[in-house]
Amino acid sequence: MFQRSVFSEEQNFFRETTAKFVDKEILPYHSKWEKDGIVPKEIWLKAGEVGLLCPNVPKEYGGIGGDFRFNVIIVEELARIGATGPGFAVHSDIVAPYLINYSSSAQKKNYLPKMVKGEIITAIAMTEPGTGSDLQNIKTKAIINNDTIVLNGSKTFITNGQNADLVLVVAKTDSTKKAKGISIVLCEKYRKGFKKGKNLEKIGLKAQDTSELFFQDVQLPLENILGNSGQGFAQLMDELPQERLSIAVTAIASAEAALNWTVSYTKERTAFNTKIINFQNTKFILAKLKSELAVARTYIDRCIHEHINNNFTAEDGAIAKLWSTELQFKVIDECLQLFGGYGYMHEYPIAKAFMDSRVQRIYGGTSEIMKEIISRNL
Repeated sequence: MFQRSVFSEEQNFFRETTAKFVDKEILPYHSKWEKDGIVPKEIWLKAGEVGLLCPNVPKEYGGIGGDFRFNVIIVEELARIGATGPGFAVHSDIVAPYLINYSSSAQKKNYLPKMVKGEIITAIAMTEPGTGSDLQNIKTKAIINNDTIVLNGSKTFITNGQNADLVLVVAKTDSTKKAKGISIVLCEKYRKGFKKGKNLEKIGLKAQDTSELFFQDVQLPLENILGNSGQGFAQLMDELPQERLSIAVTAIASAEAALNWTVSYTKERTAFNTKIINFQNTKFILAKLKSELAVARTYIDRCIHEHINNNFTAEDGAIAKLWSTELQFKVIDECLQLFGGYGYMHEYPIAKAFMDSRVQRIYGGTSEIMKEIISRNL
């Protein structure tokens, strides 16, 4: 397959650094983290030391001021080894852009350098027990009373929820309005009335802490609103395309990793005194999957190029996420089949990849919501 041209020479060097870190600091410990259901905070500090957190943050706030391609490299290297924890992508690809693009100078100075160093871990809280993709009808309220915000409500399925030191909470500041009544509020973990529920047990993403969050009369200063009151929904719509592209990048990289594991396995495993890869059925399946991933990779690289040139729309993000995540699940399912009974054993990475891949078609907007977005421009 032809060499990818989307990355610069500097970024290729960055990939080498990232790969070394992933192989040394994450791969040997990931199985333990899966059993624990959480990644120790120390790994965030180590990642910060080598520049793997929030690479898009401007240099004046401690970052390298890189474009989204640096984020892509980190996501791809984690996917290469099947690592689903730690939740670097939420911290760097999703939360950081909100603070970079909409926060005040004081907020940037306060949070961004610590995020780059791994001294604080962040999360974004959108989903509620009664609402998933329907953000306009969230129930969490952030009532403004003079110079104070009073936050009440609950969130669920929040990645980095247990480890989070700072949470961006999507809340209603005006219940009489729909989209224009939504704001994003910054809530630090030490605020009275803010409680973290249990670490949720999932069928996949075992090493990634995912929590319920509760807010009961949490008092916050007015400056903890991101931007201005009522701008939250517009901010979400502006940033969701990158979130969905990040998910798409993960999908293709994870599927490629699964294909590589499967090729290696079928070259070693025998049946009827023949290597499994020598059966026509095996070769044809693997050839088809390789072809589909080659096409998808080319498309996603094009999406990355368009995004860094500010030419990536909400529809583009929806198409990228829909196609890539559906393909990811299909590829991993067919790869698992070639492992036979061993593919069903959790000790094999293909089994974990199968379970991890299922949520990709749900979070960041379900496949059905992606189709709805795409259909609006038919």
